Amino acid sequence: MRVRGRLEASSSHEVTKTRRSFYTNGIFVPSSLRDERRSRWFGLTVIAAGAFAIATCVPASAQQPVASRTGKAAAVFDPTGYWVPLITEDWRFRMVTPPKGDYASLPLNPEGRRVADTWDLAKDDAAGNQCKAYGVGSITRQPGRLHITWQDDNTLKLEYDAGTQTRMLHFGQEKLAGERTWQGYSVAEWDVPAAGGRGAPGNAAGAGGAGLGPGAAVGARGALKVVTTGMKEGYLRKNGVPYSENAVVTEYVDRLGPEPDGAIYLLIRTTVDDPKYLQQPFVTSTHFRLEADGAAKWKPTPCRTDPPGRVK
Repeated sequence: MRVRGRLEASSSHEVTKTRRSFYTNGIFVPSSLRDERRSRWFGLTVIAAGAFAIATCVPASAQQPVASRTGKAAAVFDPTGYWVPLITEDWRFRMVTPPKGDYASLPLNPEGRRVADTWDLAKDDAAGNQCKAYGVGSITRQPGRLHITWQDDNTLKLEYDAGTQTRMLHFGQEKLAGERTWQGYSVAEWDVPAAGGRGAPGNAAGAGGAGLGPGAAVGARGALKVVTTGMKEGYLRKNGVPYSENAVVTEYVDRLGPEPDGAIYLLIRTTVDDPKYLQQPFVTSTHFRLEADGAAKWKPTPCRTDPPGRVK
C-alpha cells in the first residue's frame, strides 16, 4: 500500500515511469536497468557465438596439445647442422691440460679437492679411462665440433668429433634403468616460457621465426632443455677435477641470430649439480657457430688427454 500511496502522490509522468518497472525475485528493478540487462545479455550472446565460430575454424593441428606432439614437430628452432666451438673464454682450461692442482673458478668442496689432488694421468690411461674428461659433464667444453641430427621424431642425436662421443636426447621418455655410460641418459623437452619469462629476449633463431621447427608457430621463443643422469663418474676438466655418477647435468640450448653478417650461433648453458664434490652448482656457457661446410671439416678423434702444459 505504501507503493500505491507514493504513486498517488507522484505526477502522472512519474506514475507512468514507475509502472514500467517490475519485480525480479522480490527485488524492485527499474525498467531502465531491465533494458540495460537485456542489452548486456544480447552483447554477451553475440560475443560467445563469435568465439565459438572462431574456435571451430582453428585448424586441428593448431589445437593439438604440445605434449601430444613429437619432439621434432614441437621444435621452436632448428638445432641441426655442424657447429664449431668459439673458444673465447677459459682457453687455458679447454685447449691445454691444466696443471695438477689448478682449480681456478671451480666450486670444489673439500672432498672434491682431495680427489682432484690424487689425479694420475698415467693410471687413467692404464685403466682405460681416457674418456673420463669426455663425459657429459665436460664434453661440450672440449675443443671439437658438434654435429646435430634427428635420429627419429623423438630423439636428437649429438655427435662430438672430440673423443668420438655420441649423445641421444630423448623427448617424452623417462629415464630407463640400464648400465651407466660416459654420456648418461638425457631427457629433453622444449622449454617455452610465458610472455616475458625465461628466454624471452630473442632466442629461437631471430625475428620472424627463422629456423623454426616444422611444428612451431611463427615468432615462437624458447629453448631446448636437457636433463642428464645415470652417467659414469668423470672429470669437469682434464686435470682430474671430478664429478660423481650421481651428478645431475642440466642444459639449456638456444639458437641465436642470424647476425648482420649472416652468422647463426648455438648457446649451451650447462649446470652441473653434484653435492658430493661441489659446494654449489658449476655453471658454464659455451658458444658454437653454424658451419655450412662443417661436413668437410669433420674429423673424429679418440679420447686423449695430453700431459699438463704451460700457456705461452
